[in-house]
Amino acid sequence: MADQLSPDEKLNLITRNLQEVLGEEKVKQVLQERELKVYWGTATTGKPHVAYFVPMSKIADFLKAGCEVTILFADLHAYLDNMKAPWELLELRVKYYEQVIKAMLESIGVPLDKLKFVKGTDYQLSREYTLDVYRLSSMVTEHDAKKAGAEVVKQVEHPLLSGLLYPGLQALDEEYLKVDAQFGGVDQRKIFTLAEKYLPSLGYAKRAHLMNPMVPGLTGAKMSSSEEVLDIRVGKIVSVEKVGRQDHQWSASSDDVC
Repeated sequence: MADQLSPDEKLNLITRNLQEVLGEEKVKQVLQERELKVYWGTATTGKPHVAYFVPMSKIADFLKAGCEVTILFADLHAYLDNMKAPWELLELRVKYYEQVIKAMLESIGVPLDKLKFVKGTDYQLSREYTLDVYRLSSMVTEHDAKKAGAEVVKQVEHPLLSGLLYPGLQALDEEYLKVDAQFGGVDQRKIFTLAEKYLPSLGYAKRAHLMNPMVPGLTGAKMSSSEEVLDIRVGKIVSVEKVGRQDHQWSASSDDVC
C-alpha cells in the first residue's frame, strides 16, 4: 500500500490525529527522498494502561505510510526516573512490557514483523553513548534539564540527579537509533525541544517530533503507568470491584464540586 502513496498522502497518514508536529518541513523533505524513520519509546515503569492504545493506533498509521518504526523499551530511563523500576527488576519489566505491547499491537491488527524492538541498555551503556552523556551534561543547564522533565519525570521535594539526566538521554536516543523523528505524547514536548536545542551542539542533526494528545485519567490528570492508584489511570489489569469503588468515589467528588 505504501508504495502506491504519494509523499503528501504519506504525510497525511503520519500527521493525522496528532496534537502537534515540530519540524514538519523536515518530514516532508525526507518523504520526497525515502521512507521516514521514526521511534516511539516507553519507559518500563509499571503496568501499561488503556491509553497505550493511542500510540499503538498511531504506529499503525506510520506503518501504513511506509515508515521504518522502532519501539524502544526504555529500561534505563525507568531506573533514572526516581527508580520507578528497581535495577534488579529491569530485565523482567522489559519482558513484561514486550509481551503486553506486542499483544496490544496484534489486537488492533498491527504486523509485528514490520517493527523493530530495541532495549535501551543494549546501547545506552556503550562507551560512545556514555561519552555523549558526559558531553551533553557539560552543555545542558540544570534549569533546562529540570524544565524539560517537568511533565515526565516524577516530581519530588528533593529531586535526584538521575532525573536531570533523563531528558538528555532521551535526546541522545534519537541519534543512536538513527531516526528522522521521535513520536510521543504532548507531555514530552519540553524534552523534544531540549533535543532540538542541544543535539546540533554535539554535531548531530535536529529531528522532527510528532505528538499525540494525552488521555486523561478519572481525575483529569494524564494516565500514568507508574501510578498504582486507580483514580489516576484505568489499567488493563484491574478488577471490576476496584472500578466500581472508584466510580463511586469519583461520582461523590463530582457531586461535591457541583
